[in-house]
Amino acid sequence: MKVIITGSTGMIGKGVLLECLDDNRVEEVLLVNRSSLAMEHPKLKEIILKDFSNPSSIKENLRGYDVVFFCLGVSAGGMNEEDYTKITYDYTINFAKAYKEVNPEGSFFYVSGVGTDSSEKGRMMWARVKGKTENDLMKMGFNNALMFRPGAIRPMRGIKSRTKAYQRVYNIINPFWGFFEWIMGGSLTNTTTIGRAMINGIVKNAGTMVLEPKAINKLSKAE
Repeated sequence: MKVIITGSTGMIGKGVLLECLDDNRVEEVLLVNRSSLAMEHPKLKEIILKDFSNPSSIKENLRGYDVVFFCLGVSAGGMNEEDYTKITYDYTINFAKAYKEVNPEGSFFYVSGVGTDSSEKGRMMWARVKGKTENDLMKMGFNNALMFRPGAIRPMRGIKSRTKAYQRVYNIINPFWGFFEWIMGGSLTNTTTIGRAMINGIVKNAGTMVLEPKAINKLSKAE
């Protein structure tokens, strides 16, 4: 399969990328980033898109790819609704439309988050915006559209969070992660698991369009 990954400079996107490079089912990976990952691999191509609100300039480069793993995102902390909506909703939907125009049979997998508000009416701004993004993606008629809602995510394979405060927390809790997984009953996940689940989602039946942490973990182990 040929895949497109956005947000590969971030923690989740980098984890998905590493799994794609290691998986024999993935023959080619196109990275679409706002800044270069500066990484070389025989499977790898990269396009710089400075403005995700207008992806039409690279639309033809997206042709022939089976799926988009859309991992681009931003924390809502300190952002107003207008700015958060631009990055979370507008960037995602505009990219999805551009991709679908040249790949009408393509698939689109979106990284959302636990607590996303599918009703679009809740009190939490970020959850409403994520919910609208998910809902509109699922209405676009993709061959396969999966919404990934991870909660607490452990960075694997040497990946670091770009948010320094988050990374400090990871450094503290990392030795105790196994204990947290035990007491949380499988509701935690990690970057490797998300990557494997996304790849499996192309060839396996996920059973649902919206995957909470336990469903992500289950899909990652599908044979």
